Amino acid sequence: MSVIEGESMKTAQHITERTAGPTVERDDERTTAQDGDEAPTPAEDLLYGVIRRLWPLHRRVVRAVERELTGTGLTAGEHALLDALHSEGPRTVPQLARAMDLDRQPVQRRVNHAVELGLAVTAPNPAHRRSSLIRLTAEGAAAIRGIQRFESADLHRRLADLPAEDLRTALRVLDRLGEEFRHLGNGSHVPPEETDSRGNQDGSRIQPSSPHPTHKGRPRE
Repeated sequence: MSVIEGESMKTAQHITERTAGPTVERDDERTTAQDGDEAPTPAEDLLYGVIRRLWPLHRRVVRAVERELTGTGLTAGEHALLDALHSEGPRTVPQLARAMDLDRQPVQRRVNHAVELGLAVTAPNPAHRRSSLIRLTAEGAAAIRGIQRFESADLHRRLADLPAEDLRTALRVLDRLGEEFRHLGNGSHVPPEETDSRGNQDGSRIQPSSPHPTHKGRPRE
């Protein structure tokens, strides 16, 4: 048995021990209280069906973005960074990290590369002298506007059969799921909440944007 298989068995056993109900005696056999558990309700099945689809959807979005970005010198995460700066205005690295639900180090690497490409610059922060603001350059703003135009046109063509009300419902459901999972993940290493340059608190989650313009830069590792 490989090390990976051994660790998988340990993980499965740990999950089973955590989720198993208290044991009870019945006919000289030890059974768990879960034997009498009821099946999930239709509402529970629907909710988990939504969650089950999010994992492959996320991977497919990232793969599609990365495929279109081939040769540009940018990653899907760096497009997300540009989108965040465009929609929210100048922000600090900790603020960006919180919005993206990432540690500061990967966000700082993305910022460094955007600056390297001339798409973003650092600027003094009146509210915090030791935490610079990151803002888009004119080239960076033009790039993200091109991304958004490309994405909007392509998605409208592909999803033209979906009523606007269905899309609004999808947005509400995704927002609610994001909020609930944010509470569940409070133990993660997410930087403390800060206010941005406009005095707003971070609450949104940044999603990768679709690709568009080409910006040549050093190859990513």
